[in-house]
Amino acid sequence: MIFDTHAHYDDEQFNEDRDELIGAIHEGGVGRIVDICANADSYRAVLELAHRYPFIYAAVGVHPDDVGKLDEAYFSQIERAACDDKCVAIGEIGLDYHWMVSPKEVQQEWFRRQIDLARRLKKPFVIHSRDAAADTLSVVKDEKSWEIGGVMHCFSYEVEMAREYLNMGFFLGVGGVVTYKNGRKLKEVVTYAPIEQILVETDCPYLSPTPHRGERNNSSYIKYVIEEIARLKNMESVAVEEITYQNACRFYNLSDS
Repeated sequence: MIFDTHAHYDDEQFNEDRDELIGAIHEGGVGRIVDICANADSYRAVLELAHRYPFIYAAVGVHPDDVGKLDEAYFSQIERAACDDKCVAIGEIGLDYHWMVSPKEVQQEWFRRQIDLARRLKKPFVIHSRDAAADTLSVVKDEKSWEIGGVMHCFSYEVEMAREYLNMGFFLGVGGVVTYKNGRKLKEVVTYAPIEQILVETDCPYLSPTPHRGERNNSSYIKYVIEEIARLKNMESVAVEEITYQNACRFYNLSDS
């Protein structure tokens, strides 16, 4: 059974066929999905999806591109939403220095605040880090984040950086990029990383794997990610599927049945 650990089915790209698609994906062997906040306003939508489908769970948090919208009153709303029983993690949170929608100092402050929220609620967190390797690692270490538990979503850095997170007990989120011809860095990371610390994800509707690159992504395509991980680690695909499912259940504190 497949566990898609990072999806965005609340995205408007699914407005035309969301329910039909989710039903077909589940019948096709995707056992569980975590739908994750991609902006400051999406927590209501991800929770609504999680309550509509027993096999969908939510992660509530504010993406670094959107932290400029936060103030104490709004953050209180996020905190209340994160207390929901179907919310299994805080995310996606972190730093994004590619677009620089908010200043670095603002991003780092709300990153720390949301790590603290995860600590208080005893829920793991999902990190988005783009062009911010050194500062992300610095915040994670400063906050002793290994005491909480986290996953580096859509991991995009070198093996040396992967080693830092793996040594702290973090998971690495691996998606469609591992199937790309130009995904050399991620292929090296997957080859190096213990299979017990890898989670599979789509980030749908984005980052569709080969042979569907450029199309709208969905959880049924995660099989291509699993097949590539299996090839890189000289394993059977069914073993990768089973182990990554167990990994996800362990990370999100869910039963494996």
